[in-house]
Amino acid sequence: MIDVKPIEHFDFHKSPKGRVLTIYTGGTLGMDFNDSGSLVPCGFEQILERVPVLKELQVNISVISFQEPIDSSNVHIEHWQLLASLIYDHYDQFDGFLILHGTDTMAYSASALSFMLEGVNKPIIFTGAQLPIASPRSDATENLVTSLEIAADKKNGKPIITEVCIFFNHVLLRGNRSKKVESQHFDAFESENYPILAEAGISIDYQWSYLKPYAKDFIRVNPEMDNNVVVLKLFPGLNKITAASILLADAVKGVIIESYGSGNVPNEKWFLDLLRESAKMGKLILNVSQCNGGRVMHGKYETSSELDKIGVVSGHDLTSEAATAKMMYVLARFSNLRDAKKCLRTPIRGEMN
Repeated sequence: MIDVKPIEHFDFHKSPKGRVLTIYTGGTLGMDFNDSGSLVPCGFEQILERVPVLKELQVNISVISFQEPIDSSNVHIEHWQLLASLIYDHYDQFDGFLILHGTDTMAYSASALSFMLEGVNKPIIFTGAQLPIASPRSDATENLVTSLEIAADKKNGKPIITEVCIFFNHVLLRGNRSKKVESQHFDAFESENYPILAEAGISIDYQWSYLKPYAKDFIRVNPEMDNNVVVLKLFPGLNKITAASILLADAVKGVIIESYGSGNVPNEKWFLDLLRESAKMGKLILNVSQCNGGRVMHGKYETSSELDKIGVVSGHDLTSEAATAKMMYVLARFSNLRDAKKCLRTPIRGEMN
């Protein structure tokens, strides 16, 4: 059971342009110095003290905080389920949602929520920071302020953003297209296989042709995720014993293979035989590329020509993070292997082309 603090309301304006529910999970953004000079998680009141401009945004903010803020390296399915339920339970009360989250697993969490929440037509924005908000050079202020603006932004009375996104370092990205690529610079996230949705400069420049159109809400939450999955990253020198321990493990229901280039795998007989045996055991096998950009194309080269015959599903241009979250979602939702494979290869939340 994950505890949360009672909701806090910061109603700065009588006629705000939007009401945003902010969910604070932890992470670098919400760190401040204590009396001994150590960085510790702070409350939203301290964030307001550090970023007083939040009061000038014409946005009323409500905050739900995890009772025990977490490092995002410790995120589990239970945290995703809590986030999904908090958004679902408060969906009608707010114009948008902001999730303050550590950067290390943000792309996984954004991908997971995109699958767990169906029929979303309001902005659900993840953001965080590379430096604590207490740091003089922190990127936290810009990320927080602009994320709140986007979460409250409307056109003709309707939300502009109608999906789960990540905002970081001036750009808005589709959540299930994002990947963390930097730990030392502010441009921590990229989306190689899908264009940015907006760029924040003097104004917020929305890329209208890439945004999901507004449609009537039918919000539904699908909280179940099956984590009996494994990621097998191919590398030169992978041996049969190691590969077999992963591909044939009894507890494993789904395997994500991170292959080379456009989906290439070793065409050695022992490896292809292991894939066949794994598929015959009823395991879902999904092939995604190790490359940040590009896509899997079975049969482009001889080394991937057998995969379709074996029953390996092409992940096309899925990120590894989105593939992992989608595999968990599919395994929980479909007991029939044929239906599960169909869902894996079909775009359902804009996660693949």
